[in-house]
Amino acid sequence: MKFCPTCEVRLKKSEASSVLSCPKCGHSENESKIVKKVEETTKPDLNVLDDGDGKEALPTIQIECEKCGNNQAVWWMLQTRSADEPTTQFYRCTKCSYTWRNYA
Repeated sequence: MKFCPTCEVRLKKSEASSVLSCPKCGHSENESKIVKKVEETTKPDLNVLDDGDGKEALPTIQIECEKCGNNQAVWWMLQTRSADEPTTQFYRCTKCSYTWRNYA
């Protein structure tokens, strides 16, 4: 969508050609090809614990790992559903790095 540089009215395309003209003052210009720049966005990484990424800074809890039976895990909370739902609590075993969640 383009606007007239003199009266700031939206330019209209004529049906016969690719000329844009102002219905108010008569200003006209050739329609140029519009190139849209599309930026690629990445989804946020829900895996907040990459290997060696500050595991010692996370709180630990005494809970049994479902996979190896170890009784210590680190935990963190994320809002994975809508705001009116409770947060999801994630656990990661300190021994085997198995991750599970509690929907509380």
